[in-house]
Amino acid sequence: MIGRTRIFVALLFVAVSTLILVPLQLLSMKTGLYRENLVLRIWHRMILAALGFRVHVSGAMTEKRPLLLASNHVSWTDIMVLGSIVDVSFIAKSEMAGWPLIGGLSKLQRTVFIERERKRKSGEQASEIAARLARNDVMVLFAEGSTGDGNLLLPFKSTLFGAAAMAIGEGTVEHVFIQPVAIVYTRLHGLPMGRQHRRVAAWMGDQDLAPHIGELLAEGAIDVEVRFGEPVEFSAGTSRKAAAKLVEQRVGAMMQDALRSPR
Repeated sequence: MIGRTRIFVALLFVAVSTLILVPLQLLSMKTGLYRENLVLRIWHRMILAALGFRVHVSGAMTEKRPLLLASNHVSWTDIMVLGSIVDVSFIAKSEMAGWPLIGGLSKLQRTVFIERERKRKSGEQASEIAARLARNDVMVLFAEGSTGDGNLLLPFKSTLFGAAAMAIGEGTVEHVFIQPVAIVYTRLHGLPMGRQHRRVAAWMGDQDLAPHIGELLAEGAIDVEVRFGEPVEFSAGTSRKAAAKLVEQRVGAMMQDALRSPR
């Protein structure tokens, strides 16, 4: 009974917040009266409040530009976690554009949707990301290419770093900074999560979204850590595979440290 009440109150809170903030975001995008990310950051924080998430940050996003944040990926909630603390736009798989609510709200954040299976489209999308980087928009890349279980890091896909190489190749920028970011779900109701309990926060690709949202709303009280590492400079002579491997190692090290010693 308590769980159902919590879900109802949380959904009502999200619905009211969204109805108020979406028109404000559209107004910002059309008129530029105020920063678009101001409304988005408020909305992300409201979603996290409804879920009962507490975010702990170590380090900071670098001031260097152009900037690509390369992060691990555990759940759809990673977007809210990062969006609540830094002004960024996301690179997401094309399927997400059609998701109820989340897809529409992602478009309000000027998300770039990529179709990895269609080679002809991937070049256009990489070019769009390159243009955004050249305009100093901070883009977030979930470099594993899929969600993991929150315990282990999947190999980073070097092909996803192609936008950085394209931005340099087109001559619009001389280099791109790639900053490693680790998102780690560490505690449930104040107690350290074990390997099995960490799956409560994780949303694997083959799971239905609605039941997972319901479980999170019913559970509540999850702590998540965001750790920012030292940026890697990507220039004309940089190997994509070498850069992907180095960033992967740094993300993995931060992730394991957070798992061993959660805040």
